[in-house]
Amino acid sequence: MNPTRRLSLSSIVGAIGVVYGDIGTSPLYALQQAVGEAGTFNAEAVLGVLSLIFWALAISVTLKYVTIIMRADNDGEGGILALFALAQRRLIHGSTWGKVAVALALIGTAFFFCDALITPAISVLSAVEGLELLSPDLKQAVVPITLVVLAVLFAYQRHGTARVGSLFGPVMVVWFVVIAAIGVLPILRHPQVLVALNPLEGVELLAHRPQVALAVIGAVFLAITGAEALYADMGHFGSSPVRVS
Repeated sequence: MNPTRRLSLSSIVGAIGVVYGDIGTSPLYALQQAVGEAGTFNAEAVLGVLSLIFWALAISVTLKYVTIIMRADNDGEGGILALFALAQRRLIHGSTWGKVAVALALIGTAFFFCDALITPAISVLSAVEGLELLSPDLKQAVVPITLVVLAVLFAYQRHGTARVGSLFGPVMVVWFVVIAAIGVLPILRHPQVLVALNPLEGVELLAHRPQVALAVIGAVFLAITGAEALYADMGHFGSSPVRVS
């Protein structure tokens, strides 16, 4: 399969819906959680957390996955098992390194299944919790609504990745346009927030608050949940649509 032949508007929009859906929502609750873990709400905490999230996305998503790991495809397919298949070609069957590769593949697959179970629940729950901003009375309905949404999503998923992408692609495009639009004006009013692009802001936060550094890093890591979908779903859309989107 030649992934470049699959470059089309529909594949790009589908990749946005499936591949970037999680990455496009995770930073929202990650920001709130990380600032909370910092133990204080001031400019240093907010700018530091923003810096950590920005560079986590830049390094892990853009550099590691999009630029490097997506080059390691197995006939256009990605994911931990594709990496295992590529490694197997270079290793002697039954050798020590061959056994290590099998163990790593099993561990990686287990992690992937765990992430696939946890991430949707966290993403949907954090989204539905936004209803509490409209009315505190809706707090009791958050968990039931989350369960219904997850049940519908998993039931629809059986129709395949292409159908899911065609449904959520346009939704995610609108989502990204909306959050960009509502983000531009505050940035213009408070351009000092762009200081967060300096990686030293994040380093200084961790250095000044070492007692909560591990907790902050753990919360920031939530921003890149779903990044593995860039590689795992490469076979559904092709590498070019994923990179372009």
